[in-house]
Amino acid sequence: MKTDSKISRHAVALLATGLVLLALGAAGGWWWADRTRMESIPTEDASKVGAESATARVLYWYDPMAPQQHFDKPGKSPFMDMELVPKYADDADTSSVQIDPQIRQNLGIRVASVEQISLDTVVEVTGMVEFNERNLTIEQVRAAGFVERVWPLAAGDLITVGQSLLALRVPEWTAAQHEWLGVRDSGDAVLLRAAHERLQQLGMSAEHIQQLEQTGKPAATFVLKANKSGVLQSLETRAGMSLSAGQTVARINGLTTVWLEAALPEAQADGIREGDAIEAMLPAFPGKRFTGHVSAILPALNENSRSLRLRIELPNRDYLLRPGMSARVKLQGSNGETGLAIATEAIIRTGKRALVIVADADNRFTPVEVIPGREIGDRTVIVSGLEAQQQVVVSGQFLIDSEANLRNVVTRLAEASTSTSIIEQDDPTMALHQADGMIEAIEGNRLTLKHGPFKTLGMPGMTMTFPVAHPELIRAFHVGDKVRVGVRETDDGLTIEQIIPLDPQQTTGVQP
Repeated sequence: MKTDSKISRHAVALLATGLVLLALGAAGGWWWADRTRMESIPTEDASKVGAESATARVLYWYDPMAPQQHFDKPGKSPFMDMELVPKYADDADTSSVQIDPQIRQNLGIRVASVEQISLDTVVEVTGMVEFNERNLTIEQVRAAGFVERVWPLAAGDLITVGQSLLALRVPEWTAAQHEWLGVRDSGDAVLLRAAHERLQQLGMSAEHIQQLEQTGKPAATFVLKANKSGVLQSLETRAGMSLSAGQTVARINGLTTVWLEAALPEAQADGIREGDAIEAMLPAFPGKRFTGHVSAILPALNENSRSLRLRIELPNRDYLLRPGMSARVKLQGSNGETGLAIATEAIIRTGKRALVIVADADNRFTPVEVIPGREIGDRTVIVSGLEAQQQVVVSGQFLIDSEANLRNVVTRLAEASTSTSIIEQDDPTMALHQADGMIEAIEGNRLTLKHGPFKTLGMPGMTMTFPVAHPELIRAFHVGDKVRVGVRETDDGLTIEQIIPLDPQQTTGVQP
């Protein structure tokens, strides 16, 4: 029995040893197979295999020159002699980027706080002094007659009230004066009152009637005088002319008040109301300020300038303001509201969305989508997207895009937009990709460039022709110039949207 138990224990030990050796053999086989596979791959490709295994799956492959065309496997591009570029489903965390303080200083990045400001509208526009057409007087004769004399006046003359304009002979007035004298001598009060009323109805002035009553002598000629001080707009009579009843002989525009006609852009019209106070400065009177108020906002919009006409009434007691003078007008509308605002230059407008770069204390920069409101001076109201006291980049935000490669950050932001967002999503390929090169040819709106690699695209150096987004970009450049270009992926391929000279001695490029 003991012998049997020893045999059993020995059999168990042998079985256990066999299992261990089998396991080690299998593990060794797997290790050798994996080692053999890795050794069969070049070192650079092996590192890519390891890196890809640690990242997200590839959605598709594409050619940067034709990004709208997607491929389900890697390989050579059918359009260019280059490898297809993978598009990953999940990149590394790119919700923000961190920039070294030294680089930040070299880039000249400047930040400012999000501030709570008054939403009272302050707008500066230009205007022109015009006549106040409500202050216009028309001189007429109410009976037919003849012009005996015209005083030496012309349109545009500045006249005062009581200025003699012309002398008239009016037969009806002469006959009516004799009737009045005859009734007066009869002593009939009723007839005398009727004769007096007839003189008034024929259009004789109170001054002429009073002169008749005082002297008792009928006048043969009558002098027509101005009833208002101002500018003589027209004097439409000459000596020897005959005049019909009701004919206009002169037009006089008063100058005690004038209108200042200003053009208000329709985008800034929301905060301006009738009655708002204004301040006007005229080149003719340096350092002098004139105050008034908006008397009317005319209903018609100027389709050419897309502006509304404001009518501003200004007092003109010293007659300093003359029609035709230009003015700079400061309008201030008050509604008592406040809101968040940032410098207008901090906003990056991509066409369908607006972004700002928010900076924190750790030198990290994060793009944030905002909804901008109206502009107040050099600042823009932010309807949503920011909080008070946040720091936003106001200078160098486009350099951050190039220096820190924010392409994936903006892409994430676009992909993170939900269907409930009131802003439409953008094309995720919004950032510029940069490379250095030399201009080989310029033909119209196309530039042939011998360039180095576009690292952010995985595109090698080559010579190729690019369309240019704006003709002004290449207007100052010549063949042979060394430049740095920024291109954007569009449905038509890569388009140049930025070009910077690398040699400071050569011409200076134009940025969009």
